[in-house]
Amino acid sequence: MWTLAGQGCWRRCALAAWATRAARRGLPAPRPAPTRGAAAESKAPDRSYSSADRKEKIDMSRFPVENTRNFSIIAHVDHGKSTLADRLLELTGAIDKTKNNKQVLDKLQVERERGITVKAQTASLFYDYEGKQYLLNLIDTPGHVDFSYEVSRSLSACQGVLLVVDANEGIQAQTVANFFLAFEAQLSVIPVINKIDLKNADPERVEKQIEKVFDIPSDECIKISAKLGTNVESVLQAVIKRIPPPKVHRKNPLRALVFDSTFDQYRGVIANVALFDGVVSKGDKIVSAHTQKTYEVNEVGVLNPNEQPTHKLYAGQVGYLIAGMKDVTEAQIGDTLYLHKQPVEPLPGFKSAKPMVFAGMYPIDQSEYNNLKSAIEKLTLNDSSVTVHRDSSLALGAGWRLGFLGLLHMEVFNQRLEQEYNASVILTTPTVPYKAVLSSAKLIKEYREKEITIINPAQFPDKSKVTEYLEPIVLGTIITPDEYTGKIMMLCQARRAVQKNMMYIDQNRIMLKYLFPLNEIVVDFYDSLKSLSSGYASFDYEDAGYQTAELVKMDILLNGNIVEELVTVVHKDKAYSAGKAICERLKDSLPRQLFEIAIQAALGSKIIARETMVVILPEK
Repeated sequence: MWTLAGQGCWRRCALAAWATRAARRGLPAPRPAPTRGAAAESKAPDRSYSSADRKEKIDMSRFPVENTRNFSIIAHVDHGKSTLADRLLELTGAIDKTKNNKQVLDKLQVERERGITVKAQTASLFYDYEGKQYLLNLIDTPGHVDFSYEVSRSLSACQGVLLVVDANEGIQAQTVANFFLAFEAQLSVIPVINKIDLKNADPERVEKQIEKVFDIPSDECIKISAKLGTNVESVLQAVIKRIPPPKVHRKNPLRALVFDSTFDQYRGVIANVALFDGVVSKGDKIVSAHTQKTYEVNEVGVLNPNEQPTHKLYAGQVGYLIAGMKDVTEAQIGDTLYLHKQPVEPLPGFKSAKPMVFAGMYPIDQSEYNNLKSAIEKLTLNDSSVTVHRDSSLALGAGWRLGFLGLLHMEVFNQRLEQEYNASVILTTPTVPYKAVLSSAKLIKEYREKEITIINPAQFPDKSKVTEYLEPIVLGTIITPDEYTGKIMMLCQARRAVQKNMMYIDQNRIMLKYLFPLNEIVVDFYDSLKSLSSGYASFDYEDAGYQTAELVKMDILLNGNIVEELVTVVHKDKAYSAGKAICERLKDSLPRQLFEIAIQAALGSKIIARETMVVILPEK
């Protein structure tokens, strides 16, 4: 007999079958009809999709300038920045205290997989101290040298920093680099010695290092364990006492600095802003100093650490702003926003990032070119340190030449393309930017400048056209236990480095400074350094300009035909060894054919290395 119960059973079976088919096709499964008991509940609107709807808007006027503090956390890789940020969020009630609070501010999948911070993240904390409520704007920054541009941008929105140092490892190379970034920006520095709970921790030794290298009295250091939460409360109190409030004027016309931005496909560009003057609220008409376009503000708010809309944002505060910018090129990082018909002098902005490594990027299938172009545009909005130039190749088709701050930066960018935009790409061998000084007036007129920059080795000019070649150099800092000093000095000399300084930072740790040609360290120097020092040495570098060098263009030929994608620029003294290594690697990696393949490395018309792939015939 066909009953109501039978109808319900049939419906559930049909739904189950449809859900299975939908899952295979990637379609959303249908919702089951509510039961009678749930019917009354289903009439109530579901508001769970938006935390903003469930929270009341915060009145930011409750926080005068003198009760506002803007600060960053800076440190070497893996010294506990993100863990300290988690504890600060818990102490101020921004997040609940649970065991799952690990890297709360690291929102990207690549950050959680690698355990490193790639993007600087902002969070506004509300903290009661001595009867007053304070607004503490925290920016958690990356620690790796490849993301130092993120650190320098973050510091522009701050008045002070927490310099976190591992109580076990002590001062490392990136600690020194980040300290001087903060020092040059004239920010207050609060040294925090973390991981005092570790078995081999020696906070007293680290205090002496900080005093010797940074000239900060040891009694100013705060000893904490971010993992256990030991003494973390004193960090918040030190931020209030030692970091000055921002010097701003709320009665002046609006001046807001865009220091970061992300793209949302529904809401457009979400700009992270630091207000230096004035007030901004929903409905205001604002103008971009860079594009001169006018926008209407749809939403303003703070990150706590998720988006929390507010009525207004006031000078001295850090938050986000959505103004209907639909094109990724409209929100330039470093841009100044001001009120319509109230023009102001733009803020200085940022020095543009200087790419250290270039690589060609091409879609695996040329039909995916437009999709990849859109993905690169959206990702470069979020990572403005990447430079993009159109490029093309006979073998790989149309693509781009991208500039990165380092190899890790390149790997992370490629991984984000795959994870966030489902884009598969071909990356060519990374190279560094060279310069050439042209010899004749005809060439200077053709190129419109005497000194040209070469980012693609295939376009490297012949020696007859130039008076000299220039290669980029960097000032490298190595901090290592003294027992490895001899091995490391031999490694540096093998990479054509020139020693500039050598200093003991305590009884058994030494700081070396070398001038390196960039192309000598960009690929495998860091791995060799870690291998020689059993993982104890740390390395950091900064741009130091260009120097003259004897450079040659090395072609790779397969059966007499030049393969443009394999062309490299090498130093004259290392041409033979580099050519032989490339030929040997190609011999091992190329698929076998039914004919011989001659693999050759050549300098002009001179063959300097050769390997032959012989035909392996099957046995009879």
